[in-house]
Amino acid sequence: MIQLRRSDERGGGDYGWLNTRHTFSFDQYRDPQWAGFRSLRVINEDLVAPGGGFPMHPHRDMEVITYVLDGALAHKDSMGNGSVIHPGDGQRMSAGTGVRHSEANPSTTNPAHFLQIWILPDRHGHEPGYEQKSFPEEQKRGRLRLIASPDAADGSVAIHQDAKLYVSLLSPGQQVEHTLGVGRFGWLQVAKGAVELNGKSMKQGDGAATDEQTLEIKATEGSEILLFDLA
Repeated sequence: MIQLRRSDERGGGDYGWLNTRHTFSFDQYRDPQWAGFRSLRVINEDLVAPGGGFPMHPHRDMEVITYVLDGALAHKDSMGNGSVIHPGDGQRMSAGTGVRHSEANPSTTNPAHFLQIWILPDRHGHEPGYEQKSFPEEQKRGRLRLIASPDAADGSVAIHQDAKLYVSLLSPGQQVEHTLGVGRFGWLQVAKGAVELNGKSMKQGDGAATDEQTLEIKATEGSEILLFDLA
C-alpha cells in the first residue's frame, strides 16, 4: 500500500524571513493523521531569506539531518562546531543529552532552500555528536546514494537508529529501484521535480509512506528525491 502526503496539504506558513512547510506535526501545527512515520518525526521544507536564520536554540534526544537543496546554510553549535552546509552535503547532529545550535543563511542575496529532518534515536541519552560529509553530484546521478545509516555504510554519516536515507538525482525517464527488507517501511520525499512511485504520480513537496517491498521510482521530469528505509 502507498499512502500519499500531498505538498498542498502540509502545514507551515510564510513569515517573511522564513517560508516553511511541515510534512508532519511540528511546533504549533498539529495533524493527528500525520504525526510522523515510524522513527521519522519531522520533514520541514524551509526557504530562508538572505541574512535570515534560526537563532541558538536547544534540541534533545533527536537525530537531526539537514539536506540543502539550493544556497548554503551556516551551522554553529554548543559543541564548538561551525560549518557551512552546501548542496550535496550530508549533515547530522545527534542532540543526545542536549545541544544548542543556530542555523543562518550567510548570503546577502540568495535564499537558502533546505530540508530539515528529525529521526527518533534508538534510545535516550546518547552523547551529542556532529558529522558532515560531501556527496558529489556524480554519486547521486541516476542511482540511490546512501548518505545516512546506523553503521556509516558506504561512507554515509552515522545515525543512532535503524534507518537509512538515500538521495538521487534523476533525469526525465530515468528510474531507480529499491527493495525493502521484510518488516521494513519506506518513505519517499520529492525534493524537486516529479516522479512516479510504483505508478503513482508525485510532484515537488509530495511524500509517500509505503510497505510495498519493491519500489520503482521513475522521473517524469528532472528530479531530486530522498528515500528513507525504516524499521
